[in-house]
Amino acid sequence: MNRITQKLQEDKKLLSIYFTAGYPALEDTVPVIKSLQAAGVDMIEIGMPFSDPLADGPTIQESGTQALKNGMTVHKLFEQLEGIRQEVDIPLIAMGYLNPVMQYGVETFCQKCQEIGIDGLILPDLPVDVYEKEYKALFEHYGLLNIFLITPQTPEERIRYIDSLSEGFIYMVSSASTTGARQGFGEEQEAYFTRIAEMDLKNPQIVGFGISNAETFQQATQHTKGAIIGSAFIKHLTEEGTNTIKKFVGQIR
Repeated sequence: MNRITQKLQEDKKLLSIYFTAGYPALEDTVPVIKSLQAAGVDMIEIGMPFSDPLADGPTIQESGTQALKNGMTVHKLFEQLEGIRQEVDIPLIAMGYLNPVMQYGVETFCQKCQEIGIDGLILPDLPVDVYEKEYKALFEHYGLLNIFLITPQTPEERIRYIDSLSEGFIYMVSSASTTGARQGFGEEQEAYFTRIAEMDLKNPQIVGFGISNAETFQQATQHTKGAIIGSAFIKHLTEEGTNTIKKFVGQIR
């Protein structure tokens, strides 16, 4: 069974952390992953930096720019992750944009993910219909769950279409804006969370964008299986480095 599927069966709200591979320093990727697992994080999204990250807010964009300057590439990431499964057993998800995956070679990329122990992919710019026609069989062959995003503006018909194609969870974007920390969620977001919960989808939802502290984590998980923190964690890495990751996670729950 895929590690993501196993984790989703646990009777608790899940905390997933996103970080940019190769940031703050090029060789920080594996130490950050190991520190996050030791701190009790449930899943990790490993960001593959890209030169044109349309969905990312300024904090993640800046970390990606620095990681690219540091020398991070898809090839380098796979090198770093060799043997990671000897030390890390929680789900690992590669998140990024389709262009670098296509440049690497989609099947070669999927094969390498399987060899290393990557459990799923989040490619926000991969259209769901293109995935179904061109990549679904390939991803499934290599045991990779593809995670789709929905927003408050996604029509119900499309949400149900995504749900029908998904295995694992649906990434529920809290707002239509780019990534970034917020102080809290308003009535509009609360209504959105409730509306999706009432659709009774087969896949659980995990909320991302705007989760930054214990309050927003609790708000986001009231109607969902878990929440994802990205920008707030990267800001922590920028300001405090990699030595206080346990402290950051401890402040969330």
